[in-house]
Amino acid sequence: MECAARGRGEPCAPGPPTRRCGLCGAVAYCSPSHQALHWNEHKEECARLEEHMKHADLLNDFPFTFSMEATRSVTRCSFLMSKGLHQIGLWKSECSCKPTVVSTNYSWMVDDWKLPSSLCPCTEPKSTLSTCLRSWKDYYEWRCLPFHSPVALLLHWPLTIYHCYQLLAIQSLISEVGSRLCIHYLGPDKELWQLAVFGELRALFPGVQLQIELVGPAVPQFMDGMTFELCKYVNCSEESCPCRSSCIDSGTGGSNGQTSKVTLKLHKGFYHDRYIDIIKDSYPQLIVAPNAGVAAYANWLPTIKLIKEMGVPAVFSDFCEEAAYLGARCISTTTCQPLKLPIQINPFRQPMEVVDSALYLPCYSNCFLFGI
Repeated sequence: MECAARGRGEPCAPGPPTRRCGLCGAVAYCSPSHQALHWNEHKEECARLEEHMKHADLLNDFPFTFSMEATRSVTRCSFLMSKGLHQIGLWKSECSCKPTVVSTNYSWMVDDWKLPSSLCPCTEPKSTLSTCLRSWKDYYEWRCLPFHSPVALLLHWPLTIYHCYQLLAIQSLISEVGSRLCIHYLGPDKELWQLAVFGELRALFPGVQLQIELVGPAVPQFMDGMTFELCKYVNCSEESCPCRSSCIDSGTGGSNGQTSKVTLKLHKGFYHDRYIDIIKDSYPQLIVAPNAGVAAYANWLPTIKLIKEMGVPAVFSDFCEEAAYLGARCISTTTCQPLKLPIQINPFRQPMEVVDSALYLPCYSNCFLFGI
């Protein structure tokens, strides 16, 4: 945590800031003088941050047995170590103690869960979806997973896509999915090294051919233009499990008997620079921008203007409510239109808190959703 007045006036007092705003409790200071110095700037946001802080208990509420561990009481590294998952396989990019090594042999595309079959969704679901999933509890029960399984830490990526589609469908903001669904996914980062988990979309959209175009500056140059076809789920660690019996699953079929498949294509660069080439073969029905940070990056402005012109529904997510508020305000100002999807909590946010260096607000990956 950093002093909110860092860089203003006299240097910060040594050590971590120990004072907090007595009204909102969301902002930290190193000294009374820095708190006083920051007030003229902070007073505009103080009441709003106080309201955000009231949602902490709701945001920290998960059905998992590890929920108490997955807070600031333990580091992300120590949590993964306790599960035997630290710096291995798909879990490597879940902590920052070591930089993610970019491998050009694509071994990360065939990494397994490093978990037994009882703790991960490595085969077809035992039943097709009959109702819309609305929570991690619904998903874990449908996939017959115990609540001590940590797979939600990675599956929040595909589950957030699923939930974005469902939110728009409920409000008739997107047409009913047919045999094909094209999604443009903007600004991928650490999920670039966890692409295999997007195979779970096969179970969430049975009988649908999903085409997902991942576009962003974080895409490595050597991956620009690459295509990956996910025709199976991530394997478990058991050599005798049926998930390893074939390189391709028997397939999740829809009512039309068609097999589900997820195709991922990667593009390096900003969406407004690359979209002309992308839409030649893949015009989107939905745009998803995870952990967007719209208000923090000026490069979003031309992309937002483009999305408005395209008339395609787009859903953004962010780590905390304040970031979502600022992002939504930026979007409304840029488009001169109100949000079609108001700011709301994502039930499929990652159940591991992210420590914010500036605020005490509860932060989770893909925590809040809003859209146009």
